[in-house]
Formats: sequence, C-alpha cells, structure tokens
Amino acid sequence: MNSVNRNFFAYLDEMNIVTILLPYSYHHGWSSEFHLSTDRLKHQLDILEKIEIEGHVKYTCRFEGEFSFGKPYWIFDEHGGKTDLQIGAVIRTDPFDEKFYYNGDDLGVTFHTGQTCFKLWAPTATGVKLKLRPPANGYSEIIKMRREDCGVWSVTLNGDLEFYQYSFLVLVNQEWREAVDPYVKAVSANGELGVVVKLKKTPKLKNPLSRLESPVDAIIYETHIRDFTIHNKSGVKHKGLYLGAGELDTKGEDGEPTGLSYVKELGVTHIEFLPINDYAGVDELNPPKQYNWGYNPLHFNAPEGSYATDPSDPYSRIIELKQLINQVHSIGLGVIMDVVYNHVYIREQSSFEKIVPGYYFRHNDIGLPSNGTGVGNDIASERKMVRKFILDSVRYWLDEYQIDGFRFDLMGILDITTMNEVRKICDGKSKGIIIIGEGWNLNTPLQSAQKATIANQAKMPRIGQFNDKFRDMIKGSTFNLFDKGYALGNEHFADAAMEALTGSIGLIKKGARLFNQPYQSVNYVECHDNHTLWDKLEGCFAETEPPILKKYHRLATGMVILSQGIPFLHSGQEFFRTKQGDGNSYRSSDSINQLDWERKSEFKENVEYIKGLIKIRQEFSCFRMRNSEEVRSQIQPLTFPSPVIGCLYQIPKNEIILVINPTAKIQKIILPDGEWGVLANHQFAGISAKEHTVNKEYLMEPISLNVLLKK
Repeated sequence: MNSVNRNFFAYLDEMNIVTILLPYSYHHGWSSEFHLSTDRLKHQLDILEKIEIEGHVKYTCRFEGEFSFGKPYWIFDEHGGKTDLQIGAVIRTDPFDEKFYYNGDDLGVTFHTGQTCFKLWAPTATGVKLKLRPPANGYSEIIKMRREDCGVWSVTLNGDLEFYQYSFLVLVNQEWREAVDPYVKAVSANGELGVVVKLKKTPKLKNPLSRLESPVDAIIYETHIRDFTIHNKSGVKHKGLYLGAGELDTKGEDGEPTGLSYVKELGVTHIEFLPINDYAGVDELNPPKQYNWGYNPLHFNAPEGSYATDPSDPYSRIIELKQLINQVHSIGLGVIMDVVYNHVYIREQSSFEKIVPGYYFRHNDIGLPSNGTGVGNDIASERKMVRKFILDSVRYWLDEYQIDGFRFDLMGILDITTMNEVRKICDGKSKGIIIIGEGWNLNTPLQSAQKATIANQAKMPRIGQFNDKFRDMIKGSTFNLFDKGYALGNEHFADAAMEALTGSIGLIKKGARLFNQPYQSVNYVECHDNHTLWDKLEGCFAETEPPILKKYHRLATGMVILSQGIPFLHSGQEFFRTKQGDGNSYRSSDSINQLDWERKSEFKENVEYIKGLIKIRQEFSCFRMRNSEEVRSQIQPLTFPSPVIGCLYQIPKNEIILVINPTAKIQKIILPDGEWGVLANHQFAGISAKEHTVNKEYLMEPISLNVLLKK
C-alpha cells in the first residue's frame, strides 16, 4: 500500500546485527559510517565486515542495546542518505522465537460479556488496524489496535458484532498489507474476509463412538466430498455437498445402498475425507465450473464453502459439515480429516506472509523460500508460533468438530517434535484418535534427524505412515505405469511381499524392517494420487482380458486387507474404480473423478468378495496383531515353491493359513495335518467355510488368495 524511496537497503538479520546493501550506483557503494536512529536518538553502528557482492557493497554491522520491535528505525550513511531498517532474517533466529512466543489461547476472535475481542500475533509490525465491515454492506470502519506483550496486537469492542466481516491492516517494513485472520473460523464466499460468528449457535457435537483398542482395528476408506455423491445415479439429493455425503438410506438404480449407508455396509471403520478446510481452486459461488482435490489451503480452521448449500452464509458450511460428521458418527463410523499443514496455496498472498513476512516459511542458505513440497513453499513447523498454530488448529478441529483422526499430507515436511505434540494433544482428548501421514523425505532445509519421515519412525512410534514400499512391492512402482509388483505376477518380489504381509517389521529379514511395530504401517495400493489400480492394470496388461485383470486387482486389494498394519482403501477400489487413465486428476472434471455408482452394481460380485475379506479381518484377530511381539510369536512363515507365499497363524482358539498364488497357473501345495475349512479362495470370502479339505494336497487357482481355518 505504501512505498519508500530507498537509495540503499538495510535489514535486521540478528537481534543486534544489521546488514546494509549499498549499490555501486550510489556513491560507488561506499560509506565509512552508519547510524541507527529512532525517537530522535542516533547510535553509531560498528562495521564488522565489508564485502562486494553482485553490484553492491555489503556491510555487516552491530549495535549495542535492545532492539524495540514495533517501532520504526532508520539507517543513515555518511552522505546524509537514509533508509528504513527492514525486518530481515532475524525472524528466523532462536532468540526471536524465544522473545515472541505467545502461549495464550485467544488469538483470533473471542467473546466476553457484551464484548468482542480481536487479537493478532504480529511482532514485527509497527502498526496494526482492524478493518470492520457491518453485515448490511455499510462503510468499513478502521480501528487502531494496541500492541501488547509477545508481539500480540488487540482491540476489544462493545456490542454485538455477529455477521460483521473483518480483516487486519498490518504495517511491516513501511508497507501496509491487508490480511485475513490466520485463526479465522468463519469466512465470506471464497474466503475473502473473516466473519464474526457465534459457534454456540451451531450444533454442539458429541462423539458417541467407542474408540478402537488399536489402530490396526481400523479400516480406512478415502473419499472426496464431491466425488462421493456427484454421479447422476448416486441416489443422493444434495449431490457433491456436505449434506449429500451425510445422506443415509440412499439407493442406486439397482435398489441397493449407495453413499454413506453403502460404506457402512462395506464394513470399514473410518471414512477419510480429502481436505475439507477452506481452499483455493474452486469458485465457491459457481462450484460446477471447476474441480479441485483441495490441497490449496487458504484458511486452516474454516470449512470449504463449495460443499455448502449457501457459501455466502458463513454459518452454512459450519452447520452442514457438522451435520455430516454427526451422520457419520450416528452409524458408528469415524471421520478422518486430511490436513495440509505443510504449505499454503500462494505464499506471497497468504495471511502468514502478509502479517509476519518470512517467519512462517523455510528459506534456503541464500535466503530464498525452499520448495520441498513442490508447490513453492514449505511451512516452518519447527518455529514456535508455527508449531503453535498447527497444534491450536488440531485442537480446534477435535473440540469443535469431534474429528476422529488426521491424515497429514506431506508429513515429511513437518518436524518430529510437532508431530509428537499433535499425538499428545489427541491422546489428551481420547485414546483412540488415529494419526497417519505421508512420511516422504523431501528436500527441505530441515535436518534429516528432525524430519517426520519413515526413516525416523522410531521417534514417532504412535503415528502411522503410508507404506510406499508395500504399495510398490505389491502392485509395482506407482511412478512407472508398466512396472509390476508381486500381486501382478512379479515373482522377484516374493520375499518383499512376505515382509509386507507381516507388517514390514523385518520378520523374515531384519534388514528389511521398515517399522518397529505393525500399527505404524498404513498398507495401500491405491489412493487419490496417481493412477487407480484398475487403470494401472490396463496399462500393464493391454492385451489381457478383463476377467484376468479383475483377479490381479482382487489379489492386490486382498493383500491390503489381510496384511498386518492399517488397511487403507480408496473409495471405489472395491468395484475397480477407473479415472479413464488420468494419473493426476487433482483438477480434472467430475466425469473423471466421480465415484461411478453404476460400477458398484456392475461389479457387485467383487464388492461382496471385499466385504467378505473385511469380515475375515475383523472376525479373526490374527490379521490385526497388536505389536511386533505377537507377529513374531504367532506367525509362522510356511515354505512353498516360489513365488507362492503363506503363513500359519497360531492364536488362542484358532489356527489359520493364508496362502497366495500370484502366478497364472494352478499351484499344488501341501497343507499341515488336519481338516481345513476354506474361508476365502478365488471365488468367495467370508467367515463361514464353504468347503473343507482333509487332503494334504491343496490346489490353488491362478492369481488367488486363500484363507483356511483349521477345524
């Protein structure tokens, strides 16, 4: 908004260090002295170093005394020139973090008797104003805010401000910027302004769920609010909306359940929604024109408006999301929220960058924003007020929306301490809250030992990690469409498949251990990212008939369900979901992304098979062992001609065999002594045996998974 004519530049880079840059065009870049000035007092700076750099002379200077943040400072040179002292790299120093950490729980908007209080953390600002607009489209009022301890600015106003829109005007480095409150809980359409709402007027949710004893008892079903019901045969009234995702007793043209009732019938325990916080990429006032998965976060504590019936009503999205969560809970399922605390949509336009420039994001050695996320910015979760924001946000979703778990997008960008603090907050609310994340090792300037990656799983023992090794060993590389894994007939991955089957804890080979405990492994072969399994199969086996592709698909999905760890299914995976070959559909059309409910009818036989496997997992505890000690003591690997693999599970009351034939021919194996009932083979799956065998020889059909229960 404002601009300053500067002949040269000066930056506060440490609490007592100033960096000054004089261009060659200004007195050839030379000055023998500099003074620091505020309140009419001048202090001479000590010049510590002077070097020539890219058309400038760079001076590193030191001053004595304490810098008063919140006041404007000026730098004078020997020629009488002056420039404002800008806040530089000092914001990324530990002393700055220590000095300005604020542990209050009242940032944003809070209410007191007859009063509304606005608070903003802006320690480097020299002025902050509240811009307040009444609901009847009147003129905005600009109100000065007062600086308090720890860099917090506040103002308390009398009267009822419900429906007032608001933003903050922040003066940093002599420039005014307008920003939406980072802690905002309600917003106008497209998140343009914050809105004052009274959350007590929205439904107060109570979570009736009895929590799971262990994460391995969970079966997660991932979907996207819009994908879930937008199909014209979904049988849902409010297609593509929160309300639609929460509709019960909906039916397709075959008279069979669709939507939420179908998911309940499938047998999973949790439904995971792609981001439901406010994001960019879809015009909330005209949602059909655009599509987006939601990984463009704008406001982390306000729900997305394109899923609401009236995005212009700030209450609509809040109430309707709560109604959805309430419906999910009413049928005994949990809600996992996909959270994107690793980056923002556009750094320069984000509230974080406008309010405290440079603080919330990581920068590399030469001071440029790092890009481990691949979208232009990395959130600096290791900084105290960034970590606090993430923890406050998690706490808010738990308290206000009764969320049952979190899936952390690109968790490897975040730091271990932050993730363990998230775990601690969740445990303080309830012991059964699930935390899973993508522990990829990304190129961000955080020490490897601090990254929340798979390599550091031992430092985050109770946080699940997406097991990309499981994914790639079972189906084949997710980044090479034509690469085949074990379940697609690649015999070379037999040993790796055995490790995956038994929880990736190094049961067969210690050197193959990925995790210390099975509950750390989130097992999957398909998710919203990349090609669906069906599309990959069509790429790998272009000349193969569909019945064979279905067998491969069934085998890979079956291994996800019956392996030790946490099974993770992509919605529609059970009826061979296709995105018509689109390997990155984050902004493709509904016709690509929608859940095709007609396929559910077309492939009902496979849906029933997957239901049967889920029942087997839930009925027999041997498929969800609690810890590595149980796995080591109760699973006996069986020896069969490669690439057939199998295990004998010996648990109290039951002996069970799981054996897998990924080859295209019948395999003959020798069973241990006894009478064995077949719970699952290439045709059926369930908790009651459909056939029995007392023969030691057992014939396995091609490309099949077999579960046998000893009588």
